Amino acid sequence: MFIQTEATPNPATLKFLPGRNVVGDHDAVEYRADDEDETSPLASRLFEIDGISSVFLGSDFISVTKSDGEWPHLKPAILGAIMEHYLSGEETMGSEGDVQPGGEEFFEPVDEDTVKTIKELLDTRVRPAVAQDGGDITFQGYRDGIVYLHMRGACSGCPSSTATLRHGIENLLRHFIPEVQEVRPI
Repeated sequence: MFIQTEATPNPATLKFLPGRNVVGDHDAVEYRADDEDETSPLASRLFEIDGISSVFLGSDFISVTKSDGEWPHLKPAILGAIMEHYLSGEETMGSEGDVQPGGEEFFEPVDEDTVKTIKELLDTRVRPAVAQDGGDITFQGYRDGIVYLHMRGACSGCPSSTATLRHGIENLLRHFIPEVQEVRPI
């Protein structure tokens, strides 16, 4: 098994590509080291490595964020844990792997068409580009011209995430949807 590794814009996060589907039919999901309700055997295995603070499982990649330690020391252990997981034949996601943190979406019923357009733009233009960097951005809400987005994986805590939101996503949404005034992370 060959696992590729890619750097991300977040220096605390590396992206691992195992060459196969990671989440199956589930949505992408993020786990934090302090989560009590972890349902992923793969994430559990990665959290056994000291210094790992979060694991994001995307469609065909795994983003691992460190809290301390250096990548030259952590990377071999992470590669070993991923390989060991796949060789075991164990499922990557537990039965509740499609439960997402972040709460319910919120918006007014009169804004339903605007929200539909926002989601379409995020799904077609933003999320594929962000996934290239080992992260994900999902719609959380819309109120009074402000779009609220949930940043996960390499995007969460990334030094360049503010620039991505302000100069990339906000400009894109404002161009296509004049009602959008601002984009904020949740």
